[in-house]
Amino acid sequence: MIAVRFFGIITVLFFLRVSLASDLPRPAPQCELTSLSNSQTINLQQFKGKVVYVDFWASWCGPCATSFPFMNNLSRDLKAQGLEVIGVNLDENLEESRQFLEQQPADFIIASDSEQHCAKQFELKAMPSSYLIDRNGFIRHVHIGFRPGEALEFRALAEKLLAEQTSNP
Repeated sequence: MIAVRFFGIITVLFFLRVSLASDLPRPAPQCELTSLSNSQTINLQQFKGKVVYVDFWASWCGPCATSFPFMNNLSRDLKAQGLEVIGVNLDENLEESRQFLEQQPADFIIASDSEQHCAKQFELKAMPSSYLIDRNGFIRHVHIGFRPGEALEFRALAEKLLAEQTSNP
């Protein structure tokens, strides 16, 4: 019985990944977020010309905590090349997100989407979910969940997008 459930979950994740990849690239949503550090509005369109790694997370999500060291390294290593890492928190209670950040400090932009408007525009399916947006504002890669073994692959995708030049419309 457990094997059947496990196989069913793996099958669903496989088809979910295939369906997510099939509609790429697509324009990134023009959603607005609120910075947790200074309450200023962040619009993803302000990063056009950069490669943007958007990661949706919540304080109750175990794999989200595991992903923070990866995102810190990604930001530290690739920011100078034009990568912007944005962690989008979906907690309704901001105090819970602040407590999480005390345990898992972030060396990248942390924004709030407590009403989940941006998450809906991204058609968020699971937590955590990461989106790589190219310099032209198109979502090129979507990754659901976080498993440390896949970090190198996702970093390579970010580096590949950083190596691309913007296209002139």
